[in-house]
Amino acid sequence: MSARRMTHELRTSPSGSGLLHGLGRRLRVAASLVVLAIPLSGCGTGALWDKFFAKDETFNDDPADKLYNEGLYLLNEKKDAKGASKKFEEVDREHPYSDWARKSLLMSAYAYYDAGDYDSCIGAATRYVTLHPGSPDAAYAQYLIAASNYDQIPDISRDQGRTEKAIAALDEVVRKYPTSEYAVSAKAKMEAARDQLAGKEMSVGRYYMEKRNYTAAINRFKTVVTQYQTTRHVEEALERLTEAYMAIGIVGEAQTAAAVLGHNFPDSRWYKDAYNLVKSGGLEPSENQGSWISRAFKKVGLG
Repeated sequence: MSARRMTHELRTSPSGSGLLHGLGRRLRVAASLVVLAIPLSGCGTGALWDKFFAKDETFNDDPADKLYNEGLYLLNEKKDAKGASKKFEEVDREHPYSDWARKSLLMSAYAYYDAGDYDSCIGAATRYVTLHPGSPDAAYAQYLIAASNYDQIPDISRDQGRTEKAIAALDEVVRKYPTSEYAVSAKAKMEAARDQLAGKEMSVGRYYMEKRNYTAAINRFKTVVTQYQTTRHVEEALERLTEAYMAIGIVGEAQTAAAVLGHNFPDSRWYKDAYNLVKSGGLEPSENQGSWISRAFKKVGLG
């Protein structure tokens, strides 16, 4: 129904007459309240009146596509990632239900990532995945979350909580979007992050070895062998196990560690050290199939 026809119906119908009468009365009452309110302020009524009817300058009524393209210009031409992210946020704020808002939310996440503002990137990308889980770009949003955590991985001397977060986010990319173009990169980053965690365990294990706390050292090297045996640290972990077990007199496990090391990494320099260590005790590397070391490698098909 057009506005003109609706007005005609309201004017001509009996019910419409009542509605108009009631509406007119309410408008008169509202107007009188405004007029009465102004004198109460005393002086400065003009400023109050201007403030009452002032235009909200924070509102940007530019079209969504104009704001979006301005964001792209700032990002690509001016290399102003922070400025671009603000433009994309304007689209999301001023045109929240448009398709431009969806695109802008993802672009703001990327702009934040490009600017090194990882926490803001994670926030925007998480919001995107939550609001648009079925979007073709959801995989990229999830990858931005993972990459933001990955880029903040600290060195092995520090707490590795961020590394664990990165692995969890990268695993989500692989698990939820296995056929996406980001899955391959996520797998590579996840392996590098796992290598970092293994390196942390090795660092602590070596510290315990220096303190001759062999039991604590064995527990650290065991973690590498059971949880991170596809990383580059597993060879050293097996040699360190050989060394620690020999030191406390559990020669059977020392022989097994050396044998598994030689079987899987025959050209490793760590195997040469483990072999010489066992030989120095008048023994030979010999695998005990019932050992946890042997079982751990057979579990992933390396033994």
